Amino acid sequence: MTKDSVLETLWRSEDRFISGEELARSLSVSRAAVWKAIEQLRGEGYVIESASNRGYRLSPGSDVLSVKGVEKYLTQKSLRVQVFRTITSTNTVLKGMAAEGAPEGLALIAGAQTEGRGRLGRSFYSPADSGVYLSLLLRPECGAEEATKLTACAAVAVAEAIEELSGLSAGIKWVNDVLVAGKKVSGILTEASVDCESGMMNYVIIGIGINTRVPAGDFPAELREIAGAVFGEAPVPELRCRLAAAVLDKLWGYYEHFDDCSYYSKYRERSLVLGKDINILARGRDPEPAFALDIAPDFSLLVRTEDGAVRRLNSGEVSIRVK
Repeated sequence: MTKDSVLETLWRSEDRFISGEELARSLSVSRAAVWKAIEQLRGEGYVIESASNRGYRLSPGSDVLSVKGVEKYLTQKSLRVQVFRTITSTNTVLKGMAAEGAPEGLALIAGAQTEGRGRLGRSFYSPADSGVYLSLLLRPECGAEEATKLTACAAVAVAEAIEELSGLSAGIKWVNDVLVAGKKVSGILTEASVDCESGMMNYVIIGIGINTRVPAGDFPAELREIAGAVFGEAPVPELRCRLAAAVLDKLWGYYEHFDDCSYYSKYRERSLVLGKDINILARGRDPEPAFALDIAPDFSLLVRTEDGAVRRLNSGEVSIRVK
């Protein structure tokens, strides 16, 4: 499509203006087709500057998610991405595609979700223009008990990508939340289809939501004390494209060497619960005080309760709140 070709040319030109005549000539289309493509891109949210006798330039502060934008930074060539401005839930849609035989390495990325989901049936706040929401399809040859390790891989990948692009330190609250400066900036939801006879996973969907900026009008009142964003208000060119690509690259890299467990020490050193007094939050029960002792190699959490007993917690059982 002319629109995609114009966008790719503007990406490649970086901060240089390109005349409409040059665009038309290089793409073998008319000036009118170039103008129409520019207007279509602006309608999708791209900030495209124009100047008399100079032409067009993609604004350095333009932060729009697109396939071309993500692929520009993606180094893992086994991955394929589809990008949506708005979607119900990247996990829900990708699960349907996985059931129909979609290949491993397919990632869905969205700028907003209308039915974003978190752990334990919670919703995940996913407003437009302030976050990146993605899901990756994997088809690992392992049992369902390995799903928590995949969640841990994703948490480390998200933390490393945030640190790389922002310069900030990111911590992990067992088992699936990434925090910056004490505020949750990312949540991870891992869902799997399991063969009941063999116990092996047919596929795994790893869903990741990251708050890149505080949404317009701030977070809802119930989230303001716990939710945060990675970046400030100053424009960062291609921010969400770079962040999505970095997360996918790092996650796929760990997945390709899954059995090495190199992510275990990186996860453990970023833990925000080890050595802390915590509350164990289980459905239908009052909060139970405990002390977080260690994270086992299978990523279960070892805790000591008030009666002195040492227990092993699995991620599917409880949530944790640090006192």
